Amino acid sequence: MGFMKRFRLGTRSPKKNRELQRPRNEQHYSSPTYRGPDQFQRLDDKLLLRIFEHVCPHATDETLDGSEDSGNDGCMSCDTRDLAHCALVKRQWYGVSAGLLYKSVRIDAVHYCELEEIYAEQRRRKSRNGEDIDAPTMRLMQLCRTVRGNHHIGTRVRFLKLPYMTRESCKAEIARTVSVCPNLEYVDLPDGFFNGDVSCHTLRQELQARCLHIRKMKYNEGGEQTLESLMHGYWQQLRVIELTKIQMEPTILRRVLGALPWLSEVSFVDLRWLNDSIFHPAAGLPDFPALDTLKLKKIDGLTAEGLTQYLSSPVCANSLRTLAIRDCEGIKVPGLQLILQVGTRLETLEYTATVSAALPLDPYPPMQSRSLRKMNFEIISSGSNPIYPPGASYYQYLTNSLMSSSLPSLRKLYVRDPTFPETLTLAPPLRPFADSPAHTPRGFNQPLEVFSKGLDELEWIFTSIIPADAYGRRGSMSGGRPVSSYSAHKGLGPQWGGDARRSIVVPNGFGGFLAIPADNERPRSAGHMSPSYPSHGHSQSVGNIGNDNFRASFMSHAGRDKRASRADLWR
Repeated sequence: MGFMKRFRLGTRSPKKNRELQRPRNEQHYSSPTYRGPDQFQRLDDKLLLRIFEHVCPHATDETLDGSEDSGNDGCMSCDTRDLAHCALVKRQWYGVSAGLLYKSVRIDAVHYCELEEIYAEQRRRKSRNGEDIDAPTMRLMQLCRTVRGNHHIGTRVRFLKLPYMTRESCKAEIARTVSVCPNLEYVDLPDGFFNGDVSCHTLRQELQARCLHIRKMKYNEGGEQTLESLMHGYWQQLRVIELTKIQMEPTILRRVLGALPWLSEVSFVDLRWLNDSIFHPAAGLPDFPALDTLKLKKIDGLTAEGLTQYLSSPVCANSLRTLAIRDCEGIKVPGLQLILQVGTRLETLEYTATVSAALPLDPYPPMQSRSLRKMNFEIISSGSNPIYPPGASYYQYLTNSLMSSSLPSLRKLYVRDPTFPETLTLAPPLRPFADSPAHTPRGFNQPLEVFSKGLDELEWIFTSIIPADAYGRRGSMSGGRPVSSYSAHKGLGPQWGGDARRSIVVPNGFGGFLAIPADNERPRSAGHMSPSYPSHGHSQSVGNIGNDNFRASFMSHAGRDKRASRADLWR
């Protein structure tokens, strides 16, 4: 027995030997653990809030845009999950993270990351009939149970954004959710809510009775009675209101708008009965409110004279910052200079029109504004002559306004003409030294960013132009070479450095502009090229800026004769 006992004991390896038998990756490779004092206690709530905002950027969205128009890249569902985990770490973090978690709630239909395939397969396996589980509806129901079970969380909800199919099919769940969110400012609603559909009657009653801080509302054809009910005191904090195809007396509309003291933005869409009388003062009626933003679309009864009368009031002129005019036949391009003349604080002007005839030969005063910083000038030609489109005369009028320095504060310009940046660079040269001391230089006096595209293009092509000085000389190079970047996403080979193309536009010393390749964007070799071939001017150096032949080859040859080429610079 003793012999056998010794044999059994000998088979056992000592503890030290057992430690050596472990894999090397498990020995002494554990992550270090901090055992000192908790340094997070030194962070106040403001710093924690800033940290959690980077964890979930979507939670900071306070815009009044719908779920489809909301920005912020990334996966909202994953970011919300991470922020919810932060709330469970410690008691100090819970109050800050929970307040941010339920401030702006956005439910997405899918995960915008690689996890969507995994979760979709899991939901498919859990479903009874093999059908996919409606994840957005389940999330809305979970949110409804949460806010109804904890009224403190319900008071924190200010923005609720839902996908289209969820808000159309879950009207009862939305009504039960908003009924316990008294501080709600914006919520995505079904289309029937805006045109008086009886299926949204309960939702409308809950929203009117419980949510008094709504900031944005729309009214479509059929919702005239709900619009008129605003005079009874509902939603007095409305900031934005959109009216589409409604039929209403102008006097009632004036009373409705006058009953909203915080109104700052109004959109009129396809109101055939609306005309200049809406702005006229009338006894017993409140004046048309002073707005920050006014948007007009397919309002043929309004004219430039009517808008000029509205802006003749100092209160309205000092308040209006954004004016959008889209497809309004009564407001012509020559009338824009009248509007800009009285709109002394106007910063953004959007004008979109479809024209079938060119401007008359009579000279018009240029568009003048010292406050305008952004302009959308989108003229679409409807004529059948592709060689001489009628919209060319309108863009020539815009070019004359820019070259006469009548828009000194303009920084961004959007046009629907792909050749417009080239037209600016090919402007007539100015005389470097005028004989008369009263000579006024012709050209830009401020940097300008031009975004252009054609009718068959989906993305804007960006061009940034930095001008020369008053006598056509180049500016100082202490801050780097004056650069204009032309970018395109199609039609370029690998010799151009990838998918995007960039070139430089600099003053040529005579009031015009030249394009040269950027130092870090020179095209790489793509085979043998003849030295006599201009190669779109990219083989030239910066020292040849003053060469007239180089200017002609780069601006006229590459810009006009080679437009059909896939490697074309100006396309």
